[in-house]
Amino acid sequence: MSKKDKKGRSGVVYSTNPDFEYTYQEGDDPEELPANQQKLRVLIDRKQRKGKEVTLVTGFVGPESPLQELGKYLKTKCGVGGSVKDGEIILQGDHRERVVALLMEKGYSNTKKAGG
Repeated sequence: MSKKDKKGRSGVVYSTNPDFEYTYQEGDDPEELPANQQKLRVLIDRKQRKGKEVTLVTGFVGPESPLQELGKYLKTKCGVGGSVKDGEIILQGDHRERVVALLMEKGYSNTKKAGG
């Protein structure tokens, strides 16, 4: 973590105003939608991964911590590696059907397979 993140001044580099006070606005983090209102899409991706398939879960609206928990749940249930980056859950391999079934079971009723 860089120093500017610790101080909470993301985006502010320098100000010539001697009376400048940085104020952080709390509206930057999106609020989490209930599970049945989340519109999640499960797709396969091979781009920029040297031909290896990964399963992507996109469309999650909310803070990072529930997304991390959902990613950990899916990785353990599928028995694969993966990560959570940029608001997406990445699972190694083709696990679309299983992931859709697990998300439906967990209460994400607007989950659909996307792509080929």
